[in-house]
Amino acid sequence: MAGEQNQPVTEFFRIVLAYNTYYAYSVPMNDAPQALAYLRVSGKGQVDGDGFPRQQAAIEAYARNNGFRICRLFREEGVSGTKELENRPALQSLLAELNARKVSVVLIEKLDRLARDLMVQETIIGDLQRRGVRVVSTLEPDLCSDDPSRKLVRQVMGAIAEYERAMIVAKLAGARQRIRARKGSCEGRKPYGERKAERRTIERILALRATGVAMDTIAGTLNSEGLKPRSGKQWYGSSVRNVLLRQQAVTA
Repeated sequence: MAGEQNQPVTEFFRIVLAYNTYYAYSVPMNDAPQALAYLRVSGKGQVDGDGFPRQQAAIEAYARNNGFRICRLFREEGVSGTKELENRPALQSLLAELNARKVSVVLIEKLDRLARDLMVQETIIGDLQRRGVRVVSTLEPDLCSDDPSRKLVRQVMGAIAEYERAMIVAKLAGARQRIRARKGSCEGRKPYGERKAERRTIERILALRATGVAMDTIAGTLNSEGLKPRSGKQWYGSSVRNVLLRQQAVTA
């Protein structure tokens, strides 16, 4: 009899619990804190490689597990990790988006995607922190805080990344010297536009830019006209910008 009397109460609490469980899991999907994602590869030949998919998968998994909602993703294509803030077109776009959306979190896969130079790393992190933005590395959580111990570890890791890059550069330079000694010459990779077949694309870029067309629009036009970049499947605004900067340097 007592069990029968408690059934309505039990059913009531079951319904309340079910409702609260649904509420707890459904509402945060809309109210979850927003974050921007930043990805980077160093070489143009890496744009269509595993780098971007790997970084994006790690960032998205971290966001799901930690209650963030990624509202936009920025890809730095073929930009060295030693470049300063002003030489990062995707990072510049991210900063503009931060101001527009008032987002306060930036997700990266790991610190060396942000920079491979210690001073550049600390400059970028410091600039973001002054803007009230928290950088979160999915593989090294909490290292981007101002805590002295974490800051020390971060700077040591940044120094190691800088050392590794310096060693790679030294090995490549040594290999070129050995080839030069053996063959008498060792030309590096020629920039886009040096090949005869690429001149048409260069002229098209310059013509579009002369009429005030934006970089992303130029990239879309080149892709629609079937004018392929040397590496990768399509043009992006950042790659168009790099071509224009080189043309400016050549004609200056």
